[in-house]
Amino acid sequence: MNEREGNDIRNGFDSFCEIRGVAIGSDIADKYVYELNKTIEILNKDINHFAGYNTPSPQLKGDIAEFWHSDTHNIYAALNDSKFRTLVDRSHDFASADVTSNWDEKFGLKYLKNGQDSAKAQSWSYFERYCKYKAESGNSDISFIEFLKERGFENENILNDPIYNGQVRIIPSDQLKEAIEYLRFKIAKENLIRPDQVQRYQDTLDNLSSKITDPDGISSVELSAEDAKTIAEIAKEGKFDAKNFGFATEDLVELEHVLKQGIKAGTSAAIITMVLKTAPVVYDMLQQLISQGKIDESKFKELGFAAISGGTEGFIRGFISASIVTGCESGLFGDALKTVSPNVVAGLTVIFYSTMKDSFYVAKGTMSKYELANNLSRNLFVTGCALGFGTLTQVMLPAIPGAYLLGNFVGSFVGSFAYIAWDHAFMSFCVETGFTMFGLVKQDYTLPDSVLKEIGIDIFEFDQYLIDEYKIDEFHIDEYEGDFITVLRRGVIGVHQVGYSLV
Repeated sequence: MNEREGNDIRNGFDSFCEIRGVAIGSDIADKYVYELNKTIEILNKDINHFAGYNTPSPQLKGDIAEFWHSDTHNIYAALNDSKFRTLVDRSHDFASADVTSNWDEKFGLKYLKNGQDSAKAQSWSYFERYCKYKAESGNSDISFIEFLKERGFENENILNDPIYNGQVRIIPSDQLKEAIEYLRFKIAKENLIRPDQVQRYQDTLDNLSSKITDPDGISSVELSAEDAKTIAEIAKEGKFDAKNFGFATEDLVELEHVLKQGIKAGTSAAIITMVLKTAPVVYDMLQQLISQGKIDESKFKELGFAAISGGTEGFIRGFISASIVTGCESGLFGDALKTVSPNVVAGLTVIFYSTMKDSFYVAKGTMSKYELANNLSRNLFVTGCALGFGTLTQVMLPAIPGAYLLGNFVGSFVGSFAYIAWDHAFMSFCVETGFTMFGLVKQDYTLPDSVLKEIGIDIFEFDQYLIDEYKIDEFHIDEYEGDFITVLRRGVIGVHQVGYSLV
């Protein structure tokens, strides 16, 4: 492999590292907004599945509240990138929880006509439920022990225990104050006349709440009894829309969420980019160790530089792409950008960052504007190939998890080599025709200094010419005799620069 081919391969690999880091940032942001939209849609679906129900709204509001609390918690959990989720089980088992969670906490809801009734229902004992069952079922001959065994309980010493023991008791937000006052009154009263009843009321008071709260402190949205009744009316018509209650991405996502996703994506992109950047250096070190039995110290410096530069630039690219995708898809930047493609954002981020960096070099004077234009056109070409190959591979091989990554990798190398071939053909056309591509190619018709000196013309160098005294009588022009012919050809003499050079 010659040096030129090695440079082409290195450029292709570097392009893949840049694109991969940015793509990770865009993917993370895209999944974040997708998950948030999905939880909002679940709320719509769960509430509207009551469409056509004939159940009176005062009775239906309890069912509505179950889905409301579970789904609104999940919306805010998704918004804050939390792993905690809740689920409405719809179980009809005795004293079963209405809402369960993936952190092993259970929730029971009671949405009755007032705070006293809701609190009383949340503090039922096993014996009270036994008495209620005998009165409503007509099975007055059943014993308490038989009642318990039918429901899977063997311990008969739970006579006055609360049936919802171990559950957080959720009631309407507008009934919470009244319920607390009622429970405190019952605790004080029963402590004087029936101390064995105090425990169930105290347990209810200790676990009473108007919302679900997870270990991260993320809560569901409180719901009053009247609001639950109103939503029940809408639900029976199948016209519930979460947007009307403030559950839309453009209403929920704020700048802090965008920045949080940017930092998360930037960190992931930094790690991936750093690994990719250092992999070739590590490979060279291992190869040198095997062949020579030692490692050159300069390799460690190269490894450290690759890690630092790769990680830093990877973080910046990932942060930018994730922030843009989150802001666009959530509607924070307007509805017109909600359908933006994460892949397009990833590609534009690579191009924007590289061009911004090159512009800084041009301002410093370490890079010419022709080199900047060349890098820009190369980035456009290679990035387009990488993203195009990635999308094509994903469509052709949907069952392979790493299909898009593989397509990116192949596309980066194909794009790099294809651009070199295209650029050579383009520059050959410019050499032959004098075309400047609207100023992107410099056409220099000035003869090189080496040719001017060879044909006997003195080169006037301002930085070396000092005038002490001018004497006109000593000034004369030597006679030029053309005793040789120098053949020149036009060719590429620099980055996007065409000029004369010796054959």
